[in-house]
Amino acid sequence: MTNSGGNSGAIWAHLALFTVGAIYAGNYIVAKGLMPDVVGPSGFIVLRVVGGTTMFFTVMFTLRFLGVGKIERIESSDFPRLILCGLCGVAINQLCFFNGLALTSPIHASLIMTVNPIFVLLISALLLSTKITARKIAGICIGGTGAGLLLLFGSQTSAVESGASWEGDLLVLINAFAYGVYLVAVKPLMSKYHPLTIVSWVFLFGMVFVLPIGMDQVLDIHWARLERHHFQGIVYVILGTTFLAYLLNIFALNKVSPVVVSIYIYLQPLIVVLLVGILAFVGWGNYHNDINSFTGLFAFAIFTGVWLVSVPKGWIIERIKG
Repeated sequence: MTNSGGNSGAIWAHLALFTVGAIYAGNYIVAKGLMPDVVGPSGFIVLRVVGGTTMFFTVMFTLRFLGVGKIERIESSDFPRLILCGLCGVAINQLCFFNGLALTSPIHASLIMTVNPIFVLLISALLLSTKITARKIAGICIGGTGAGLLLLFGSQTSAVESGASWEGDLLVLINAFAYGVYLVAVKPLMSKYHPLTIVSWVFLFGMVFVLPIGMDQVLDIHWARLERHHFQGIVYVILGTTFLAYLLNIFALNKVSPVVVSIYIYLQPLIVVLLVGILAFVGWGNYHNDINSFTGLFAFAIFTGVWLVSVPKGWIIERIKG
């Protein structure tokens, strides 16, 4: 009976993670379609961060009111780390991602995002003295080569025709690096505070950084001219990508390991390609021009590199021995 309940929980966790992957994949196309004509990328981040901050704090205070949770007191010594997390995990991360996405194709952006585990390893080695094995060095080289070639390919004619550019790819790469810094910086806080407390404060400090940068673009939005699908897209990004995806990730982390959660990042490029194919079939967008043998080869190199970096120690030898 207990085993059945555990299996049921794991199934729901995987369904939650698949939903998160689908939400993030859809975000590449939905957000790309709104920028910059409807809202500028930096202005979009202001809407996203202000909306996310409001919702996270609302949930936190609501749980406190219902007696389910409590408002945790943050130690003064932890505020500098929270500010760093807000800068890297929200401001630099999201500003570079949306500004990069506005300049490149959804497929390129989703592929470059998968190099994040490589950045996490490098940053951990520099800041936490994490040991890097020969296998992981090989993974860094292979994955880095794939990402580098993808950036160079972004300047080619066929890539430009699909909306890709090396400038946009580079901004997305910076975004992945900043998020890697955030993941390493936030780790000590995870053992002291509830995840909802951390993300609420991280978003609050991130909001302080993004408001001066993107507020002008928010004021430039012609709200009266927006059509229904424009509002639906904005709500999708704020409610779905920022809020719902996080809550589903938290639910999944209570059922499966972080390693399992991280594996689902590989789903995003695959779902993006599927969505791009569907849009091409119905005659919407030209992102399908970005699907070619070169992109596939670079994607394989990135996936191989990230896999070599992420696979547990001894896993390969155990599989060879059977």
